[in-house]
Amino acid sequence: MTPPNDANDPPNRWSDLDRPPLSAASLRRALVREGGLWTSLDVVAATGSTNTDLAARADELPEGAILVAEEQSAGRGRLDRRWSAPPRSGLFFSVLLKPDDVPVERWGWLPLLTGVAVAAGIARAAGVDTALKWPNDLLVTVDGEERKAGGILAERAGSVGGGGIVVGIGVNVSLRADELPVPGAGSLALAGAAGTDRDPVLRAVLRELERWYGDWRAAGGDPAPSRLQEAYAAGCATLGRRVRAELPGGRDVTGEAVAVDGDGRLVLATEDGGREPVGAGDVVHLRPAREG
Repeated sequence: MTPPNDANDPPNRWSDLDRPPLSAASLRRALVREGGLWTSLDVVAATGSTNTDLAARADELPEGAILVAEEQSAGRGRLDRRWSAPPRSGLFFSVLLKPDDVPVERWGWLPLLTGVAVAAGIARAAGVDTALKWPNDLLVTVDGEERKAGGILAERAGSVGGGGIVVGIGVNVSLRADELPVPGAGSLALAGAAGTDRDPVLRAVLRELERWYGDWRAAGGDPAPSRLQEAYAAGCATLGRRVRAELPGGRDVTGEAVAVDGDGRLVLATEDGGREPVGAGDVVHLRPAREG
């Protein structure tokens, strides 16, 4: 990817000076080190999906591979929703994790762990307060309204013996109001970010992810001693709200979200006085969170 050499060069899709390209070399120097989690980092100009690309190489790559795209043409969220944005307007990347020493039944915490890390990194590097919508949406406040600015998608990849989990992260960083793909979308810039340089935000997120993943893995994937369960609940905007969970198979459950249990499931207090844990599905916030 070569930037324009002269102001008289014809405009092209990479010439937005407010959106400089990421430097793979400088990111590697900052993040890839002996004994650390991150083992490789590549930046590509464009691809269909960083998750798909990294998953295809999950058996051959060591844990800690990072793939970043300046633009995705076929980025996916949960339930196969499309994720698209202008080139270099956000962070679109995937990481390969292989927590072989953690029981597989606890791997469901990885997207929630990633949400905690992303929120912490954004707060540190961009000065934006974020909240997490269970299980994997990143929310920001724009003009007093809650908007989705990012999402996480975790997928099993590779063989049982050599693969792992590919976790994809997408964050709208500098999107302007006229560039938002759908109503209800937002960006760090629209939420009042102190800056929209993606480099420090990416570094901060990956450092937080390395820290939280290390603590979680050291605890055998147990979210309690690693403090992951506590941290997720503290940042979860879904708790305390009346919600509708749209479950696989077409069934809906409505109730108040009262907890995230030890398996990472959202626990709903239903109208009949029962408690129903939700492990998969789409959650719709029906009313604002309780004050205080």
